[in-house]
Amino acid sequence: MTQELTEELSPAQIAARSEQVALRLRPHLPPTPLQRFGAFSDELGAEVLVKCEHLQRTGSFKARGAMAKILTLTDEQRERGVVTASTGNHALGVGNALATLGGRGIVYLPENASPSKVAALRRFGLELRAEGNDSGVLEPVARAYAAEHGLTYVSPYNDPDIIAGQGTVGVEILEQLAGEKLDAVVIAVGGGGLVSGVAAVLKRHLPDVKVYGASPVVDAAMAASIEAGEIVQADGQDTLADGTAGSVEPGSITFELCRELVDDWVLVPEEAIKDALRMVIDTEHQLIEGSAAMAIAAARLRSTELAGQRVAIVSCGGNISSSTLAAALA
Repeated sequence: MTQELTEELSPAQIAARSEQVALRLRPHLPPTPLQRFGAFSDELGAEVLVKCEHLQRTGSFKARGAMAKILTLTDEQRERGVVTASTGNHALGVGNALATLGGRGIVYLPENASPSKVAALRRFGLELRAEGNDSGVLEPVARAYAAEHGLTYVSPYNDPDIIAGQGTVGVEILEQLAGEKLDAVVIAVGGGGLVSGVAAVLKRHLPDVKVYGASPVVDAAMAASIEAGEIVQADGQDTLADGTAGSVEPGSITFELCRELVDDWVLVPEEAIKDALRMVIDTEHQLIEGSAAMAIAAARLRSTELAGQRVAIVSCGGNISSSTLAAALA
């Protein structure tokens, strides 16, 4: 892709930038809890700590990367406008950042985006453009529109500032561990920004931590790309983990980071995602979205090797519509 996306891409540099960005985000986005899930710990035979990004402002970790990127823009750039492509959570983060800092935004989103997320985007006053059903296809369209009209494109994941913003999840996990050990971390993977940032931070300080990347069996573009040795366009199907859906943008900087930082890929069936969602509601009485439930399900699928370990799971979001929830629980 463009040359500006190739700067400072080593895991060590991403980790260092994440630690700097964490200080800038703190006034705008308070830390989320790292909470022990007791029933799931007992089931797994492990100490399970869940990073509750479903309690984040906008209901998703995406608020971090979006705020980190928008903070780098001048007042004039924000007022001229920013453009993004998103299934919903990233766009909500952009909307929140613009509402906080000022500016206007245009969002390209798939036609099958969650109705609850679309309604929330409208409340932020963003201009919405629905086109197709693959966020990976929308990204080049949105990027081209921004370039043609002199606007700033804000990628969901393919940008060092975005990745560093998501890496602040890892910075907070380290702070909340307060020096205690961590054996493994399980993270949902779509475009790879979250897992790249968090894994870079954790491995910098805890080099032996094992990173599990979780994706739905029916839409696992990054996992397929890693297996192929190059970015491939996956023909994904509908998934409850809609926050991770879509292809990976050609030339994405997250590809090499994921190849270096993710130790094991877990492909999760839809029924396992539904079961994990039910379990969290029944035992913790917290509402999470499908992508977060997928990370929980991935830990279940690796229960034998995780037994006896201290495991962090990033619950990446809580934006699920009532209709989707009803269908998942039926």
